[in-house]
Amino acid sequence: MSDSVSKPSWQERLHEIIYEADTKKGKIFDVVLLVAILASVMLVMLESIDSFDLKYHAALNIGEWIITILFTIEYTLRIVSIKKPFKYIFSFYGVIDFLSTIPMYLSLIFIGSQGLVALRALRLLRVFRILKLARYIGASNKLLFALRSSSAKIAVFLLFVLIICIILGTVMYMIEGAENGFTNIPKSIYWAIVTLTTVGFGDIAPQTPLGQLIASAIMILGYSIIAIPTGIVSAEMTKKDTNIDTNTQSCPMCLKEKHVEKAIFCYHCGSTLN
Repeated sequence: MSDSVSKPSWQERLHEIIYEADTKKGKIFDVVLLVAILASVMLVMLESIDSFDLKYHAALNIGEWIITILFTIEYTLRIVSIKKPFKYIFSFYGVIDFLSTIPMYLSLIFIGSQGLVALRALRLLRVFRILKLARYIGASNKLLFALRSSSAKIAVFLLFVLIICIILGTVMYMIEGAENGFTNIPKSIYWAIVTLTTVGFGDIAPQTPLGQLIASAIMILGYSIIAIPTGIVSAEMTKKDTNIDTNTQSCPMCLKEKHVEKAIFCYHCGSTLN
């Protein structure tokens, strides 16, 4: 009686393979999926080369359909292996997995010549599969947490930069004028943004000595500004560092990950882990 109770169900076994990497089958599943993702992105790149696509279009199309079917099976298994499917469907990775799977099926609808432009755009959505890689990079979760924690500080910083660009753009419009390419304030603000970010396209350049002096100051200021958001995110990542060992277990109820080693219950919803 106790053996039958403790024996995991097919859904729990499937969840352990798909969502976790502690078992041999789970690691094999992840490796196969990683290879499929990289192969799919490579196919998209090769298809964009007209000469290559013209010669190997049939082979590329077959390869893409094989990968699409594989991702369709994966998407379906992820849904059936958890107790609350909508948690996954409307999650970040759920949306990415859906966008990675649907383009080939949608391309069947646009079969007329009038839909060729839309078809090309839909097929390019397959590049979203590269985002699926993030789930297999442990450090990505740490980076996302740091970005989320520092979002308010970065927003204030970007607002400050925008204010500077508006002021400097307006000043340059008054100094240089339309005869030197600064025909309006929005175009002058565009120049200030390009200069402050040290891109410098060169399509507009100040001609007066005062304008060149201000441009030089903006360029120097740009180098110092670039380091600020990097420092903010780095500080948050340092705060996130802990010595607590975590594993790859994923809660079958709420999909939360990064549980403490040998944990029995989910730290978020209290459900029993596999």
